[in-house]
Amino acid sequence: MRRSAGRLPRARRRLRLGTRLALGLGVLSLAVFAVVGTTLTAYMRDYLEQQLGTQLKLVQTVQAKDAAAHGTVRRKPYYGWYTAVYDVSDEAVRLRRPADVPEDTAAFTALARAMARSDTELTHTARIDGEGTYRLRGCEVRPGVVLVSAAPVTDVEETVERLITVQVVVFALALAALVVAGRHLLRRGLKPLSDMASTAHGIASHDLTESAARLPLRADGRDGGPEVAELRTAFNTMLEHIDRSLAVRAEAEQRLRRFVADASHELRTPLMSVRGYADLFQYAAADAPGERERHLARLRAEAARMGVLLDDLLLLARLDAADAGAPVRTAPVDVVELVRQAADAFRAGHPGHPLEVSADPGPLVTCLDADRIRQVLDNLLTNAAVHTPAGTPVSVTVAAGPGEVLIRVADEGPGIPEEDRERVFDRFYRVDKARSRDRGGSGLGLSVARSLVRAHGGTVELADGPGATVFTVRLPRGGRRDLPG
Repeated sequence: MRRSAGRLPRARRRLRLGTRLALGLGVLSLAVFAVVGTTLTAYMRDYLEQQLGTQLKLVQTVQAKDAAAHGTVRRKPYYGWYTAVYDVSDEAVRLRRPADVPEDTAAFTALARAMARSDTELTHTARIDGEGTYRLRGCEVRPGVVLVSAAPVTDVEETVERLITVQVVVFALALAALVVAGRHLLRRGLKPLSDMASTAHGIASHDLTESAARLPLRADGRDGGPEVAELRTAFNTMLEHIDRSLAVRAEAEQRLRRFVADASHELRTPLMSVRGYADLFQYAAADAPGERERHLARLRAEAARMGVLLDDLLLLARLDAADAGAPVRTAPVDVVELVRQAADAFRAGHPGHPLEVSADPGPLVTCLDADRIRQVLDNLLTNAAVHTPAGTPVSVTVAAGPGEVLIRVADEGPGIPEEDRERVFDRFYRVDKARSRDRGGSGLGLSVARSLVRAHGGTVELADGPGATVFTVRLPRGGRRDLPG
């Protein structure tokens, strides 16, 4: 029994939602039909019995007059009805003859005896052998004389049985039609959910491990009502979110692959140089002592190059971890003075590039990390010097905007090709496709500058045109919150 009881819930769970709803609707309808049928049958039975009682009373009124006039009932009642007159003046109850009674008169005699002790009319339902069930009614014709009339209840019972049969047939047909039509309507109404399930299965079969995985599937349609429309909208919104997340992941993977390839390339070159100069130092130092210092200088230069590259990578990694706190310490700084210091260092290191500084008179004080913004200025100025021929003018402009500080670094060089402008801030990206170390560094300068400015809550923009390249640094006037380094 327990095993059978456990199978039923499992079988019910395997049914589809539309089938379960249709069956539930059928069970509910069956309960409603049972209540309606029982109520209707009880009401009809009471009504017919009341009608029979009223008819019996009317017939008995006529028969009572006949019995009072002649001592017995001479007028025959309806077919199947019975009438008897009893004398109950003494202890004995005697039936007057002639009388229209069945062979079994026990019920008639019992009612007449009860009337002898009653002051009101009595009604009783009894079973008469060989005849069936009868409704008996007794009334007093005159003192000591009682009239008992009986009407068959067979017609009432047959009518009730026919009513029950009609109800069972009609309710069964109505229940079957309701279940079938309800199943059809529910299947049609739940079709949008089935379509969404098919869409979900299609997504599940989609290969999401591809680097450029996309989800072209969407749940469409307009039927199903507002609830299904809300579910469809939420479903499509979720798919859009997953699609965007996959696109971001694919882009991040591509950037990671490009980053690893570029970092490997940039580190491989100085490492090979260090290895080559080390071999030269090992084999040539004893025979040519004059070469030792030159080899050591090249070793130190390549080691310094790797150190700068690793320092930039470490700084970018720390800047990427913005939630853990960007490595900036803010303090009130005069931006004009900071720009002049960077300009003096640029003139000393790049005397072949004339530099002009333009700033509003007076100090321009805001909260920022002086060392980090100085690094941004140095990177932008170095970028202008490296990618322009000697003698190219360079200018730096400092101005105060509404709630921000603007620093523009411009040069009058050949400019940046249009196809490279969107990627100049990418890590290890260089306009020089040959990656020559004679022109440019590792390709991290602009990436470091943008990350440092973002750490201060600002932006770096590139405005490039024929014969001019302008980098605009926007820093909030109040500075960003003081973050631990």
